[in-house]
Parts: sequence; structure tokens; C-alpha cells
Amino acid sequence: MSTESKGTEVAKRRYDRIAPLYDRMEGLIERSRYSKWRELLWSKVEGTHILEVGVGTGKNFPFYPPDEEITAIDFSKKMLERAEDRASKQKVKVSLQKMDVQNLEFEDNTFDTVVASFVFCSVPDPVRGLMEVERVCKPGGKVVLLEHVLSANRILGWLMNLANPLVVRMIGANINRRTAENVAKSGLAVEQVTDLGAGIFKLIEARKQTPL
Repeated sequence: MSTESKGTEVAKRRYDRIAPLYDRMEGLIERSRYSKWRELLWSKVEGTHILEVGVGTGKNFPFYPPDEEITAIDFSKKMLERAEDRASKQKVKVSLQKMDVQNLEFEDNTFDTVVASFVFCSVPDPVRGLMEVERVCKPGGKVVLLEHVLSANRILGWLMNLANPLVVRMIGANINRRTAENVAKSGLAVEQVTDLGAGIFKLIEARKQTPL
């Protein structure tokens, strides 16, 4: 097994392990901040054929646009089981599939918009994952990400780098990713990066370039 594959398997097991506790771990910040940011995230969606990567336990379900065709994936079986339960209870129309964003099983140019919230902090190879997002997005289609990133403040950034190994072991998320730069590396055209708080939380809007 390659180092990359081992990293992915470790991440899967970590999220399977914390799945029963995940919603309670983020309960307070979800109510105070994340929910309003999720609403903003989904207000940026375009088109009718939408992909959510890293659906987790389904925290974005209340903000799904009505009457659109939405597919949502996650690589953690246990997280996906919780999303399935939530979708059933909330009567959410969504096609849930177990899949790794680093190896999407969709055809090229399939979706009008690809959405993710706090996902690319935990993808073992984020640029590869974003390249897959770019591939399955239609030409001219949109990619909208809600992410936390490394602070540009030197002292805070240094502290985040210092704490990152412990945070990864505990909850699986890297707190020192440069996700806007990774989006650009994937071939997507970054259109806007909006600071939502403390220079760490960002709404990133990008678009798949249309061939000349």
C-alpha cells in the first residue's frame, strides 16, 4: 500500500471512530457560527445538478436548495450512515454515496456546482482532491468552499503549525492548510475569497475555466 493510500485509510478510520461524537463536538460553534456560514455557502450555488463532497453527518441538509438534483459523498462509512439517518428524518432528497474525493467515480463535466464545508483540511492530498472536483465540474461551473486556513498572522500561524500534529491526531483536521492556494493549483480559477472570521475562516469561490 502506498503512503498516500495509508494516509487515506488512517483518515477514514479516524472519522469512523469520531462519527458518534462528531455533532456533539461541534454543537456550540455550529449553532453560533457555522450554521450561518453554511447558509451563505449554499446561497452561492448555481445550476440544478450539484455535488457536495464530504457530506459528513449531513449538517448542510437544512440549506440545500429545493427542487435541485443533489449528490453527496463521503469516504467514511460511519459518517455516511449518520447522514443517511438524518436525511430520512428530515425528509431530504439527496443521493448519498460512499466515495473518496481524491478518486471521484463520476464522468468529466457532470456537475453545475461542487460544494464543500470544512473538507479540504482533512483530505490527505488536497490538491489531488481539488483536481478531481475540477474534473467533474462542468466548464464554467462553480466550486464553493467553506474552509479554515492557516492564519497570515506570523505569530498565530506559527502557533497553528505547532499545534497541527496534535489536532490532526485528535480530530483529523489540519489547521494549517493554504486552501485558496491549493484551489488555484488544481486548475480552478479563484474568483473571490471572503474572510468570515479571524483571518482563518474563508468562503472560497472558484470556477472551472471554459476551454478556448
